Formats: sequence, structure tokens, C-alpha cells
Amino acid sequence: MTIPVVGILTRRKIPSGDVKNRVRCTSIHLEKYRAKPNSLRNEKGVPMSEKNFEFEADTGKILDIVINSLYSQKEIFLRELISNASDAINKRKIAVLASGNSADMFDGNVSITADKKAKTLTISDDGIGLSAEEMKSTLGTIASSGTKAFVDSSKNADSADFADQLIGQFGVGFYSAFMVADKIEVVSKAHAATEANLWSSDGKSGFSIESATREDTGTDITLHLRKDAKEYIEPERIEYLVKKYSDHISYPVNWSDPKGESKRLNSAQALWTRQAKDISEDEYQSFYASTAMAYDKPFSVLHNRTEGAIEFTNLLFVPSAAPFDVFEPERRSKLQLYVNRVFITDNCEGLVPKWLRFLRGVVDTPDVDLNVSREMLQQNPVVTKINKAIVKRVLGEFGKALKNRREDYENFWNALGKVVKEGLYEDESNRTKILEISLFKSSKDDRLTTLGEYVENFAQGQGVIYYLSSENAEMAMTSPHLETFRAKGIDVIVLDDPIDDFWLSNTEDFDGKSFQSITHEDVDISNVGEAKDEAEKEEPPVSEGLLETMKQSLEGVVSDVRLSANLEKSVARLIADKEAMNPQMERMLRMQNPNFKGSPKILEVNGKHALIQAMSSQTENGNSEDLDKYARLLYDAAIIGEGEAIDDPRDFADRLVDVMEAALKQK
Repeated sequence: MTIPVVGILTRRKIPSGDVKNRVRCTSIHLEKYRAKPNSLRNEKGVPMSEKNFEFEADTGKILDIVINSLYSQKEIFLRELISNASDAINKRKIAVLASGNSADMFDGNVSITADKKAKTLTISDDGIGLSAEEMKSTLGTIASSGTKAFVDSSKNADSADFADQLIGQFGVGFYSAFMVADKIEVVSKAHAATEANLWSSDGKSGFSIESATREDTGTDITLHLRKDAKEYIEPERIEYLVKKYSDHISYPVNWSDPKGESKRLNSAQALWTRQAKDISEDEYQSFYASTAMAYDKPFSVLHNRTEGAIEFTNLLFVPSAAPFDVFEPERRSKLQLYVNRVFITDNCEGLVPKWLRFLRGVVDTPDVDLNVSREMLQQNPVVTKINKAIVKRVLGEFGKALKNRREDYENFWNALGKVVKEGLYEDESNRTKILEISLFKSSKDDRLTTLGEYVENFAQGQGVIYYLSSENAEMAMTSPHLETFRAKGIDVIVLDDPIDDFWLSNTEDFDGKSFQSITHEDVDISNVGEAKDEAEKEEPPVSEGLLETMKQSLEGVVSDVRLSANLEKSVARLIADKEAMNPQMERMLRMQNPNFKGSPKILEVNGKHALIQAMSSQTENGNSEDLDKYARLLYDAAIIGEGEAIDDPRDFADRLVDVMEAALKQK
């Protein structure tokens, strides 16, 4: 079987258009690689003299895009060249397998050298190499990818594994080197060829091809670095970039110094490509620590490979502690995206939803569509499918942990539950699933409960999910709103995260049970829970004149003053009418706008309380001189009981002192 072989420039072909820039090239001399005259041969093997050629594209425009617009960082060039080298090695292995000559098999490696005096950086590989004609058709045609054509021509089943690892797509990565180099020289000897060739260009005036010498099959790419790119001569800088972008390339990437000493720069091992059963817990822990820069033991590890319409592998870690940056305003995911082991980005918008931004680890796929720079993902169905698959797996893992590892799950929820609950507001398609694995504080005791568990333990006659929004759980547990619910054995869900009132606003029910705030006036629990004793049902009388006097004193401050059926010990509380927003929501709006007042509340007073009875007696006796002060103090006390700040603390203090002084004088 004969397989057409194309060069190391591994990118998908992009149409060049009708307008072509016909610029004559200049011959470039490279003594160490120059061979004897007439050794250059065409595709038919006929000797030919050195020739100059024209770029098969509008070079001025294309190269300007590559150098100045396509890539956001100059350092990307090294990733591109190493990826090309890896592709070239894979192509040679495919060609060897196709030929059936196992004697030609080789290990494959990439070498990087630098010459500080000459200011050059050379990337070498022992891959498939390039013939003169391939140099012209690939290196000389900007945005021409040899990889796509190579894969399309490779039908040998034995070579499928190598073909799947080919990285190149668009055919422009090679030219990213012009961001750091003002001249590039490529010396290459094609597989099964007897002679080598030299391609050279300054990226402006075209390119030249001439005969050269290279002992072994492979390619050397020499970059003559620009003055502002001298950092790429330094071994420390190169090692950093290799580890950042190419650490998991299948083949060794070595640094060779002028003394001939070599140093391995990459691990050449991608943990996620191995079978999960062959990976130890310590290996996972080590990978998590290095990838996430975290030292906690992950709550869960999800290692899966998906095949079918799309193909991807995920190695995901769910932290047990909140990452330090998880609450940053950008809410950016740090999940790393790889394409065939080549690092692309750790800022992949859309790969996972923002409410799963705490996930750490790797997603590796050959199917994601990238733009020509490989730095930005196109929003397409593939990304959406990967997103959905990851969300499904994570929610499934949460469900299993909730069932089988309850204590661990509760610890995870305490650390990151408020982030997960963002999905209740943002992710409508998964809202029900997220509700099922969400934990909430119970008013009955110091425990966390699911909504499913809460519904299963409904009190007698209960048909809705009662909840209380509060700034914090500790304050909620002492709230006067809970007094009658506790007395009747009715559990209440405590919501103390800012996101809670947002998702409640667009969540109608859970399992057919609606949500009801216990701070609204339309709450009736007279027939819910444990029945009160007949003696407890009898309420001492309260003067109607007291309620009317308090209404007048608080006119414009509250909408009404009434007796409460849901207070046991507290003297008063504030409730909202059934159309008003929750206090938590009003707090959030006041944080954004200090002048926001919200709707007036209803002041409920406890007719059984000794203070209300005393005020009622004074009213009946016609002694209502101080009732205005009392009413204001009760209102302020109710606000403080809600955890809110009163409008005029100084006035409150003065009124309190006056009342205390008057009380002491009476004694």
C-alpha cells in the first residue's frame, strides 16, 4: 500500500482567494546544510537546479494576520512547532506500518537547541520529513495543512491509533514562528529519501528551496530570533513553555546545550490516557495537586472516556475545599482543555457551566472545533455536548455520594454548596436534578436535609415547603417567625445564601410542592402540625384602641398593626403582605442602592405578651401619653430582630433612655 506523504506543516487547508502576490524570492545561503549542485529533484525524481518560488497566497495579508492578529501571545509559536514535530513523528510511524517494514520502526523524539551567539533556536524531530515538492506545497502555501490530507489518505487499520493523534488542522501554526523570528530555515529529509532540502524565508519576500544535507530522516527548523525575542534562547524559558503547553506530548522533548548534554523537558505521559484501574490513588492525588495547585484531598475523581458521535476524555477533580478564586466576580472556570495531549487553554468558556467552575482537571478531545489560533473555542454543538455530558456525570456523582457518603457530601456542600446553587438560578434544564442533590438547613435541629427528605417528613396537614430567608443561619434560628412552627412541630427550611431568593423567584415547586415564605401574611398553619391545647388557644383580650393608636404612631412606616397568631414568646415581628418581596431580596437591593426602602411591612404584636397587655391596659385607662414612644420602640425592636439596621440609631437610643428614665422614676 502506498500512502502519499505530506510535510510537517500540519494544518487544514484554507482557501487563499483569487488574488495572489507574485513576489520573486531571494536565494539564502546556509553553508552547513548546502549540498552539491543539481542534487535537488522534482516529484518525478528528475534533478533540477536551485529555484526560487512564489508563495501560493497573499503573503502580506496572511502573514500580517498571523504575526499581529492571530495569536494573543508570542510564546504560542513553540507549542505550534512542537505539535508539528509530534505530528511528523506520528506520520512516519504510520508510513512504516503501512510499508510493513518493521526494521524502519523508531522511537521518535523532539530536540530543542539554542545558539546564543548566532541568536538562533532550533527545533528538530525524527519525523517523516519533507521533500522539495512537499516544501513548496505546504511551507510555500500558507494555510495549507498536510495533516488533513494525510489522515484522509491513511486507511490502514493498524495506523489508526497514530492517525488519531495528529494535531494540526488549519495550516498556519508554522508561521506563528515569524512572531519571534525574522528568518526561518527548514532543513528536512523525507522518509525513504536519499537527499535533503533547505527551505528558507524571511516571511516577506517569498521563499527559496535548495539542496542540503541531513544524515537522518527528519526536520530541523531554525529560527533567527528578533531582538525582542531573545528570551527564547534561555533554557529556563523554554523548559517553562514546554511544561506549560507540551508536557503531555507522546514523545520526549529534550533540551540540548552546546556542550552536548541533554535534558528531558516534558513528562510525555498523560495520566488521563491510561485506564482508571491502572492508576493509583497517590497518582491521582499528585496529578490533582500539580494541576489545581491545591493540597486538599479531592472529594471525588471522575475519569471517563466518551466515544461515539463525539470523542473526549475527562479527568475531573471535585475539591473538598473551596478554591481560593472560586468567588471571584468573573466566575471563570480553570478546567484545562487539551487537543490530543496539546494544551490549548484553561479559560475555556462554555466547556462547563459557571456553577461548576470549581472543577479542576483536564478535558482532552480531538473533536472540538477551534479557530485558527487554537486559542478560542467556537460555540458549536460539540462544545455543548461535552458540557452536557460533564454536567450529567458530575450530578450523577453527587447523587451517589449523597446516598453512600453522606458525611463527606455534607462537608463538600458546606464548602461549595452555595456555588452549586447558582445552577438553580442559571441552569433551567438541570434545575430539578440540582434541587435533588441540594442540602438545606433544617429549623428543627442542627442538620442538613434534602428537599426529598423534607417532604417525606411533612407534618400532619402540611402541603407546602415552608422556608425562612435570613442573612445567616444563626440569626434565623432565633427568629420570632419560627416560634409557632416549632411549637407545632413543623420543620422550616432555612435559606441563608444570597442566591436563594434568586432561584426561588423562578422555581415554582419541588415534586409538586410549592414554596411558601413564613414571613408573609398569608401563612396559615392553624390546621398544620400538632394541635394546641384548648387553654393555649384562649387569647387574652387586647384593646382595639391600642392597635389603632399604634397605627397612627407608625403611619407611613408600616402598612398595618395587627395581632399575631404565630408568636409565642417574642413581643412583635414584621411580616410582608403576600405580594411583597422577601427581606433577603430587599437587603440585596439596598446594598446596590442605599436609598431603596422597599414596601412597608405589617407589624404583628403578641397579644399574650406582658408588655402588650400592659400597653392595652394603659389605653383602656386613657393613659396613652407614652404609647407613641412604645410603638416606635417596638417597631425598631422588630427590625433588629430581623437582623436589619434601623434608620436612626441615635433617635432609637434617645427614646430608649427616656422610657427607662420614666420607668425608674415611677419606682
